[in-house]
Amino acid sequence: MYINLADTLNLASKLTFKRLNNAMRILTSFYASRWSGDASMRGLPISLSVEPTTACNLRCPECPSGLRSFTRPTGKIAPHTFQQVIDELHETLCYLIFYFQGEPYLHPEFLEMIRYAADKRIYTATSTNAHFLSDEMARQTVESGLDRLIISIDGATQATYEAYRKEGELEKVLEGTANIIKWKKQLKSSTPHVVWQYLVVKPNEHEIDTIQQMAREYGVDHLAFKTAQIYDYEQGNELIPTDERYSRYKQQADGTYALKHKVLDECWKMWHSAVVTWDGKVVPCCFDKDAQHTLGSVKESSFENIWHSEAYHRFRDQLFTSRGEIEMCKNCTEGAKVWA
Repeated sequence: MYINLADTLNLASKLTFKRLNNAMRILTSFYASRWSGDASMRGLPISLSVEPTTACNLRCPECPSGLRSFTRPTGKIAPHTFQQVIDELHETLCYLIFYFQGEPYLHPEFLEMIRYAADKRIYTATSTNAHFLSDEMARQTVESGLDRLIISIDGATQATYEAYRKEGELEKVLEGTANIIKWKKQLKSSTPHVVWQYLVVKPNEHEIDTIQQMAREYGVDHLAFKTAQIYDYEQGNELIPTDERYSRYKQQADGTYALKHKVLDECWKMWHSAVVTWDGKVVPCCFDKDAQHTLGSVKESSFENIWHSEAYHRFRDQLFTSRGEIEMCKNCTEGAKVWA
């Protein structure tokens, strides 16, 4: 596992007694539940994903935003809804991810929301395709207090990049990266921690060595290789890499494909994290892209009431008996990332 000392110390600097105490309560709740087989919950989430918008400028083939395949509507989160959640959770929340589906920079008040959370000493992260990181937007991003910026860069040449990032321009990604690095230096800022994330698929796996060299040249803090979630993988798929180190799937003796990792009847994510969609729905996991397992709405109830509700309890309970029967869990990647 990759650990950057400066980034780790930055995260540690935001920990308070209340946040540490909450994290310990969550951890002991998980292990007690795992031991007894009966879900219990003490505390509030350590990590939270908030969805700025479901809109996206690209058309990536394995992404619901790119495919425009959502059954839920496209929209952007109201700042007052976001602030309501942060006001309720900021004393115990350690890590805030401004991403679920869509491109965060398409939200006109995205950076203002980052500042709101940063002012409350919450570690903030986001993931972007970097097409909107103009010189001015890069400066504002560095000034916002964002702690981690994940930039998707899935090719070292335009032809390879656009094979997956449909309608994308690699030059904009490189320019956006350079803008961020420049303003970090000019503002003498150690943040955001810049990560190039390379989603390894068959059309781009031949450029892994090249992207490693480019990452050094551009001066990003880290290059991460991520395995791709493929929706129709059983009979094989043109996106599955030939190098199994970068694949979530393995070919079986009969020629079909299956997940390399067994789906266990437990899930740490259901104890330490949750997702709030742009319209205020609370869903249990980032794999629930269509919000099919909505457990409540922050527009109708407090987050705490939803987190400790009977519906959430029943969902966590099911994980100990039949997680493999939950559709979104069948393609789960807990522990399936590959780091450079």
